Amino acid sequence: MNFAELEHRDGADPLAHLRDHFVIPEDTVYLDGNSLGLLTHATQRRVAEVTAQQWGQDGISSWNQHNWVHLPRVVGDKLGPIIGAQPGQVICCDSISINLFKALSAAFTVLDARGESRHTRNQVLSTADNFPTDLYMVQGLQQLVGAENCKLVLAEEADLLTHLAQHITTDTAIVMLTEVNFRSGRRLPMAEIIQQAHAVGALVIVDLAHSAGAVPVELDKWQADFAVGCTYKYLNGGPGAPAFIYVAERHLATVTQPLSGWFGHAQPFAFDAEFAAAEGIEKMLSGTPSILAMSAVDAALEVFAKLSMQQVRDKSVQLAGVFLKLLAETGLAQEFDCISPTDSVHRGSQLSFAHPEAYAICQALIEYKVIADFRAPNYLRVGFTPLYTSFKDIGVALQRLQHIMATRAYLDPRFQTRQAVT
Repeated sequence: MNFAELEHRDGADPLAHLRDHFVIPEDTVYLDGNSLGLLTHATQRRVAEVTAQQWGQDGISSWNQHNWVHLPRVVGDKLGPIIGAQPGQVICCDSISINLFKALSAAFTVLDARGESRHTRNQVLSTADNFPTDLYMVQGLQQLVGAENCKLVLAEEADLLTHLAQHITTDTAIVMLTEVNFRSGRRLPMAEIIQQAHAVGALVIVDLAHSAGAVPVELDKWQADFAVGCTYKYLNGGPGAPAFIYVAERHLATVTQPLSGWFGHAQPFAFDAEFAAAEGIEKMLSGTPSILAMSAVDAALEVFAKLSMQQVRDKSVQLAGVFLKLLAETGLAQEFDCISPTDSVHRGSQLSFAHPEAYAICQALIEYKVIADFRAPNYLRVGFTPLYTSFKDIGVALQRLQHIMATRAYLDPRFQTRQAVT
C-alpha cells in the first residue's frame, strides 16, 4: 500500500483543510458519515453557548433576543443552496418520518385542488427496497384514509428504471423515491423520473436522506414537488437532529398539511382557537422546535458556506475509486461482492458489499478503529464524507481490513453476537 502516494493526494486536495473543522476520534478512520456524521467544532461551541448563555442566562427572552422563533426558517434557507432550492421553500423541523406524512398528505391536497378524483388517481408508487420508514408512512396514511384514497404500489428498483413509463401512469398520484438507496448506494435519475411523472400528472416526493450534503441536488431545476431529508448524516447535525421538508414555491399558496400545530399558524402567539395556516413554508411546521438540536444543525451547516457541492462530489468519487483499487490490490475484492453500481454516475457517496460474515467483519473493523456499518441481511457499508475523510484514511482502513480477513479475527464469538443497534 503506497501511503506516500495517498499522502501526496491529500496534499493536493482542495478540501483537505475542512478536516480541521471536525472532532475526529484519535487513531480512527470514520467511514460511517452516511449514517451519523462527525461533530464539528462549531457545533460544539454553539451548543455550549446556547446552554450557558442563551438558555442559561437569557432564558425565555432568547426566543426574541437570539431569534429562536425563526430558527427553523433560518436553517431551512441555509439548507437551500445545498439541495438546489431558492429561499423560502425549505424548513427544518421534526423527523423524516413526520415530514413524509406531511408531504404525502400535502401532495394529495394539491391533486384535490386540481379536481383529481382519488378513485381514479390514488396510487403512491415507491420501490420495494426503499427505506422502510418511507413505506410505513404510506401504509399509515392508507389505514387512516382508506385504500380507495391512498394505495401503496411497489416496484422493483431495476424494473422501475428500465420500464419507467409502464410504472408511472395516469393512475399514479404520487411517486415517492429515495434518490440514493440506503443499502446499495444506487443513485436514481431523479430529473428523468420527475419529468415522466409530471407528463402523466403525478407529483413527486424525493427523499434526500443519503443525498443532502453528499451529492449535488437540484430540486428547483428538477421541478421536484416535495422533498424531505435528514441532517444527521452528511450534514453533521448530530444524533436525532431535526429533518427538513421542501415544498416547491408553486405549491405553497394552496397546499395544506394535517399536522396543523401552533407553529404552523399564521399568528402563533395570537392563540386563536381556529387554525389559520401560515402563508409560506412555515405552514409545514407543527409543534415547538427543539432549539438545542436546531442550533446544532445551524452551526454544523457553517462548513458548507460557499462550498461547491461539485467539489464535494468529485472527491467522493475519488475516495471510492481509491477504496476499490486498494481492495483489488490486496486481493480482498474476491472476498466481497460489491452490490453498488460500478459506474460512479449511478451511485451516491457509499459502497456496499455482500459477505456472509458482514456483521462480524463490521464489528471487528470497529474494534480496529475503522468505523463502517452493517445493513441486513448481509451488507457491509462504507461511507465517504469528503469534508473529513482523507485518502490516507482509505489506505489505513484497507490495511486493517486486510489484517482482519487474513487472521479471520471476525470469527471471534464477541463479534458474532448481534447488538440492539446493528
